[in-house]
Amino acid sequence: MSLQAILGNFALILFVLTVLTGVIWFLDVFYLARQRRARANAALAEYDARNAKLAADGVKPDTNGRAALEAGLLRQPTWIEYSGSFFPVIALVFVLRSFLYEPFKIPSSSMVPTLLVGDLILVNKYTYGIRLPVFNKKVIEVNDPKRGDVMVFKYPSDPSLDYIKRVVGVPGDKIVYQNKRLTVNGKALSYAPLADYLDEDRLSYSRQFTEDLTGVAHRVLNDDGAPAFGSNERNFPGQELCRFNGGDFACTVPPGNYFMMGDNRDNSLDSRYWGFVPDQNIVGKAFFIWMNFSNLKRIGSSIQ
Repeated sequence: MSLQAILGNFALILFVLTVLTGVIWFLDVFYLARQRRARANAALAEYDARNAKLAADGVKPDTNGRAALEAGLLRQPTWIEYSGSFFPVIALVFVLRSFLYEPFKIPSSSMVPTLLVGDLILVNKYTYGIRLPVFNKKVIEVNDPKRGDVMVFKYPSDPSLDYIKRVVGVPGDKIVYQNKRLTVNGKALSYAPLADYLDEDRLSYSRQFTEDLTGVAHRVLNDDGAPAFGSNERNFPGQELCRFNGGDFACTVPPGNYFMMGDNRDNSLDSRYWGFVPDQNIVGKAFFIWMNFSNLKRIGSSIQ
């Protein structure tokens, strides 16, 4: 694993910090603190013996320094104090982020109009199964992704990158994309026209439809002047299961894989270009927008 990949893998960084601060915390609780206590007891015993001798000789001892002596001997070194303070916080973040919910920021317009650039979203990490952090290996089966889910996954060509798209095909599905319309297992999806969508960043309009993806209704965009998808070279595992003809294609999704597409259909690099997403690359299901600093109306929106 390259240094860039390691630095980009926040889960790995959290794991290392959790282990490091945890080891220091346990070492202090079960070993170093006892050593400090033993040294303090020995020093206090010597201090008390000296004061007792002074008292026996008729000299009034100064007992005010006993508490300060004990506190000084029991005080944790700064590096241990900080590690012990950070450990429970880091461990809590690691557990929450690894097994429950993980935040992501939408960096591109490939999922417009469902998700906008700058949306800060939450992803459910357990709905598709419990996975070991860092290795992303599933250890407990829960649910499988369904058509229409908005899913975060590791980019197949570079697993250090996280992508987000919509699940269009599940294992065994035959996906046909023709004239910018989808057919799933021989059944053409229905499309209801909506008012044109204004992209405020590009100051351009796109045609907007409600797509019924086998029971999951959501909005998609099309640009009349754009091809269904570009002519990028397609070379990916399982490409023999796909047939391309200009802007149209037909693919059969292999076992343990998923076919993903962006809702901004003519502005999305997705499975049409780089192929299927294997189950081991799944991160979780996007379900909630918790912040968008450029558009506060987006706060609290569910992801459909």
